Amino acid sequence: MLHRIFIAINLPESLRKKLRAFEDKWPQIPARWTKEENLHITLLFLGNLDDNQLTQTIKAIEEATKKHQPFFATLKRVCFDSDSKKTPRMIWVEGEAENCLLNLQKNLEQVIFNLPSYQFKEKEDRPFKFHITLARIKQWQFKEIEEMPEVNEDINFKFEVNTIEIMESQLKRQGPEYTILESFELGEI
Repeated sequence: MLHRIFIAINLPESLRKKLRAFEDKWPQIPARWTKEENLHITLLFLGNLDDNQLTQTIKAIEEATKKHQPFFATLKRVCFDSDSKKTPRMIWVEGEAENCLLNLQKNLEQVIFNLPSYQFKEKEDRPFKFHITLARIKQWQFKEIEEMPEVNEDINFKFEVNTIEIMESQLKRQGPEYTILESFELGEI
């Protein structure tokens, strides 16, 4: 059986509520807004894993997370995705990538992609970008807007990261459904 897997930092409920409120700020933007319970930071997208790969991944992450202490993450700006040249694809929150977060992400990537069961699996070709997707723009409708709205707001939301989760994503008609398969405390050593 294949599982569509990613590793994430899930957000505290109070922070998810604050971020979800941005939908009311830009009602004119044609977008599918992320469900409040789905707001997260993706550390690593692994794609489809078989049961053996998933088991090895869980063990590797369990060991790797013990070497990293809890830390604070800071969210700095709500804006259109920075990769877009013309029409934005997303509204997202950009975070300030502290060394603790970058080291955790790099260590997880290194540990996982060195597993024997990953020898033929390709990792994503994009560099890690600390962000939270708030909404996906409906491209064809967005192009019809006469005056593009300004989405660029500084924020300063800080929260403590104590755990990371292995998440399974099931794509459904009404949007993705995420399930936490395993949760790991940081710094148990």
